[in-house]
Amino acid sequence: MRTRLQSTAALIVSMGTCLLVGGSGSLVTATSVREWYPHIQKPSWTPPDAAFGPVWSVLYLLMGVSAWLIWRNSEGSTRRRTLLIFVTQLVLNGIWSFLFFGLRSPGWAALEIVLLWCFIVATMVAFARISRLAAGLLLPYLVWVSYAAALNFAIWNLNR
Repeated sequence: MRTRLQSTAALIVSMGTCLLVGGSGSLVTATSVREWYPHIQKPSWTPPDAAFGPVWSVLYLLMGVSAWLIWRNSEGSTRRRTLLIFVTQLVLNGIWSFLFFGLRSPGWAALEIVLLWCFIVATMVAFARISRLAAGLLLPYLVWVSYAAALNFAIWNLNR
């Protein structure tokens, strides 16, 4: 039986880990956002730069709560397997920032975001077996990454 303190600590660690991945991605993006990204061709439906930070912050918090629900509602090998899928998509999320902004390579990022999208879907399927709420909390993330993928492919196409 988990205590209230353990559960609260796990929630904080889960959300903090997701925010840390986002924060590390922003370290990679900072220079490119100032020096490279403003000068490349982008489609007319590109969101304003100011939208990215708040959207990603909310998504990382939702991801953290979602992973916490899985931790709270599963045990043993089921928990480990399910959270391994989640951690894999989280790592892929961080790699995308490195490819797109760090290496300034929309082409490689476009390939990688397809893999990321697949792992988000796999995470949602695995989470749904344990908690429909946990899976549902990832739906905005899937929608945003779908949009980001379309944007990534458009930017790659416009700047080849």
